[in-house]
Amino acid sequence: MAGNATCKNWLASKVALEKYYLPIFYGTEFIVGLLGNTVVVLGYLFCLKNWNSSNIYLFNLSISDLAFLCTLPMLIRSYADGNWIYGDELCISNRYLLHANLYTSILFLMFISIDRYLLMKYPFREHLLQKKESAVLISLAIWVLVTIELLPILPLISPVIIHNGTSCNDYANSGDPKTNFIYSMCLTFLGFLIPLSVMCFFYFKIVRFLKERRRQLSTALPLEKPLNLVIMAVVIFSVLFTPYHVMRNVRIASRLGSWKQHQCTQVVINSLYIVTRPWAFLNSVVNPVFYFLVGDHFREMLTNKLRHHFKFITAFRK
Repeated sequence: MAGNATCKNWLASKVALEKYYLPIFYGTEFIVGLLGNTVVVLGYLFCLKNWNSSNIYLFNLSISDLAFLCTLPMLIRSYADGNWIYGDELCISNRYLLHANLYTSILFLMFISIDRYLLMKYPFREHLLQKKESAVLISLAIWVLVTIELLPILPLISPVIIHNGTSCNDYANSGDPKTNFIYSMCLTFLGFLIPLSVMCFFYFKIVRFLKERRRQLSTALPLEKPLNLVIMAVVIFSVLFTPYHVMRNVRIASRLGSWKQHQCTQVVINSLYIVTRPWAFLNSVVNPVFYFLVGDHFREMLTNKLRHHFKFITAFRK
């Protein structure tokens, strides 16, 4: 009896998480992320005159974030109502943009880490990867690569009929679990672990470089900000992305034949998986902070532009 009561409580928690937790969390991400990324995109388009490789990666990152954020109103309504009303095509495109944002973000952040290291290591030498043309080609290659990586997901995702309507299930709850588990592990390794390892490797090299410079200069003050930024970047994105990938694979594994008889365990795992999902996409809110910190003079450029416009408006009113 106690076990049945516990399962019922977990089942009620799962329903509450989908109906209230996901809409509230995604709604907050939509409002804050849309505001921040819109400011960044407009700042790059109208304020930045001389683009470099880092700006190109950051601009593509903001476009990826905006594309994902535009899908959230449909998700918010579907989770709140418990019914998907937008058809098969929008279900598939919605899930594609959601995953594309996740994996393009990781790759763009990886190349930003490489760009930062090359800029510090060779400040007066323009490396091949630091050329604007190379950055454009790499950005296009990232979009193509991620699209190819995600092609196996698309046939698996489609609205399904449930007892009280239609649901646009996420990837971990769709398709054959055996095939999905193999693909999900490959995607985790290729799309997440390898880029994250490369990013951590170059951030580690940046940390070593900054520490050597600090010993040479005999002062910590000029280097505290970039050093803290490197540590913060690795910690934040590891914390945001790792739980989602772990729980996605565990959720798919829980749907395999050997686990099917443990209904209560499946409900618990699915509930924990639901908790991690919006956290993974919190990067769309965090990324604009890095535009100000990582982008070369971006904060000063945007502040000066806004100050100029405010002065113009004030003078015009007088």
